[in-house]
Amino acid sequence: MLRISPSVCIPDDEIELSAIRAQGSGGQNVNKVSSAIHLRFDINASSLPAFYKQRLLERNDQRISKDGIIVIKAQQYRTQEKNRDDALTRLSELIGDATKVQPPRRPTKPTKGSQKRRMDSKSQRGKIKALRSRIED
Repeated sequence: MLRISPSVCIPDDEIELSAIRAQGSGGQNVNKVSSAIHLRFDINASSLPAFYKQRLLERNDQRISKDGIIVIKAQQYRTQEKNRDDALTRLSELIGDATKVQPPRRPTKPTKGSQKRRMDSKSQRGKIKALRSRIED
């Protein structure tokens, strides 16, 4: 059971974990030991509430395919157990972040003082550049 929130849990049979060989340097064991974890989670076939599914499918994330399958590859650690825990943690964070609602942005205007400082610095910069030009008699 993967607990997302106090009321939402994902059963283990909905999460597909497979061990694969990790990429990159690793010495002698890199070609022998399958320590990386490939996690696959189908959003549409899951038991998540409809709100969670909708928010996840609307999300523009490269880990979520067009078919609604979350793919996470964990290969940061040397042991399979740590990589499995890392992949499950990243899945729960992804699902938890999808449900957070951002407050609407309130547009602001620059203050008069900041506008004046900006224009003064621009005119000062222009004067410096004008001094670099050719001197005429």
